[in-house]
Amino acid sequence: MKKVRTMFFCQNCGQQSSKWLGKCPACGEWNRFVEEEVRQDDPSRPNVRFEGVPQSIEAISADEGERITTGMAEMDRVLGGGIVGGSAILVGGDPGIGKSTLLLQVLEKLAERGLTVLYVSGEESARQIKLRAKRLGASAKELLVLVEVELEGILARIQEIQPAVVVIDSIQTVYSTVLASAPGSVGQVRESSGRLIMAAKKTGIPVFLVGHVTKDGSIAGPKVLEHMVDTVLYFEGDSGHAYRVIRGIKNRFGPTHEIGVFEMRDTGLMEVANPSAFFLAERPEGAVGSVVVPSMEGTRPILIEVQALVSPTSFGMPRRTAIGVDHNRVSLLTAVMDRICGIHLGGSDIFLNVAGGVKVDEPAIDLGVVAAMASSFLDRPIKAGTVVFGEVGLTGEIRGISQTEIRVREAARMGFTRCILPRTQGRDASPDTPIELFPIGSLRELTGHLF
Repeated sequence: MKKVRTMFFCQNCGQQSSKWLGKCPACGEWNRFVEEEVRQDDPSRPNVRFEGVPQSIEAISADEGERITTGMAEMDRVLGGGIVGGSAILVGGDPGIGKSTLLLQVLEKLAERGLTVLYVSGEESARQIKLRAKRLGASAKELLVLVEVELEGILARIQEIQPAVVVIDSIQTVYSTVLASAPGSVGQVRESSGRLIMAAKKTGIPVFLVGHVTKDGSIAGPKVLEHMVDTVLYFEGDSGHAYRVIRGIKNRFGPTHEIGVFEMRDTGLMEVANPSAFFLAERPEGAVGSVVVPSMEGTRPILIEVQALVSPTSFGMPRRTAIGVDHNRVSLLTAVMDRICGIHLGGSDIFLNVAGGVKVDEPAIDLGVVAAMASSFLDRPIKAGTVVFGEVGLTGEIRGISQTEIRVREAARMGFTRCILPRTQGRDASPDTPIELFPIGSLRELTGHLF
């Protein structure tokens, strides 16, 4: 008999090794390597080839086809206008964040339009799914529920029913009889996802794959899983907040880093059509250390509130705490303020927060962070109706950022009357915008316009 070859795989990130390792060199996790079989040229393995032939690129039809709209504008925005036929979409997020709820709502809206959709669950019984669907108001007869974990059985049902959309909840529970490893292992996730994606491409049926996440927030299983699918969506949020954000990390059929905003209610997830008003609804007037920054999330401008609390430290080592922004960036901006503006924060504790639990990683927030810390340190509120945005360099210069006009128009639409922005892009803002512009080129000019 042919000897079965084995390898050790990290169950956290998918790193492979020829021998067992206590600590994974890729993700740093301990005691995560498990031995799994690696089969090659197995006669029992089904045919997963496309069996295509080379052809001229000029002769290939490039018609994307009509997208399937989900009936939820926020979801369609993230997907780039709707679901593309034959696409594979990976949805990840923390446990209990609302992945299954969102996808069940999407399937219900599709079923209401007469489309046959299939919800495959390996984590819940049919009764549990029915109880959740009853709470969400999902009762369309075209919404089919299948409780199954065997890959071959799932593929057979898809081939038999030919649904318009399929949801696999979750990919970590699916196993193939071709492999002897347990469900959720790296080999099973790779095998199951690969054959489901292949089936989607051959039949033109779009497939949603729900993926678990690890402690560091990345999708569990081999990293190649994210490369295999067409779209990767991350569902973000906090149990302490009602909002949920679904963010597009990868999209072969639309813009990346687009977001959709939802609010979690008893009856499911409700779309938030105006995220700026949602995040600024509880902002206090005339508060010290609070400033509004127009941030771009994909193609959408959103106004967010940056809050800072600067107080003298009671210990030898000042604390630096940042939520929603990179703490390393905050330390850098603190040093620039000390050197350029003469605002000495070396002996102060600094607590920074983006209200609502939003995470922002674009450089346009730099000027807002500086303005909030300066306001708190000087104990002076920023003038009412002011928004700020711009990147801050190490020499104190204010650098330009993209999509200035869109940010300024969003601020004007929300009733703001003053905007502090980079001097190099002050001319990019539309002259007919009903908002007063204050272009600045250096951090030294900031405090003169803030208060």
